[in-house]
Amino acid sequence: MEKNIVEFRFLAEPTDVNFGGKVHGGIVMKWIDQASYACAAQWSKRYCVTVSANAIRFIRPILVGQMISVEARIVHTGKSSMHIYVVVRSGDPRGDKASITNRCFITFMAVDEAGYPTQVPKFEPVKDEDKMLEQVAMHAKDFAKELDADFEKTLGWK
Repeated sequence: MEKNIVEFRFLAEPTDVNFGGKVHGGIVMKWIDQASYACAAQWSKRYCVTVSANAIRFIRPILVGQMISVEARIVHTGKSSMHIYVVVRSGDPRGDKASITNRCFITFMAVDEAGYPTQVPKFEPVKDEDKMLEQVAMHAKDFAKELDADFEKTLGWK
């Protein structure tokens, strides 16, 4: 497997279910955070902290007993930040077909022992898909900056 990708595979358990009988969205968000942290730590060789989670999409429900795949891949790096595209898929463990249930971008920052941002290795996309995902990640990064500026200007939030 490529150095910029981490994949978790496991079965959805009965303890993951909400009142509607489907896997709880918060559980899915936990899986996304865990896989993306593993990806960021593996890439940077540092402890990493979550900076943001952007555009988490809940496309279809996940059922108990389904095989889950959470794939996290570095698609863009800054000086200390890593932008990670995460895709969650689920399907019958007895079959070969899995469907995308969730996707999002997560940004992590590598930090040193004192908790200060530290430089990460640069990611250079080679595959066309990675190049396209890098463009989307950069767009999401710019949008997040605009949103922060809007909050600061309108509500005085920093």
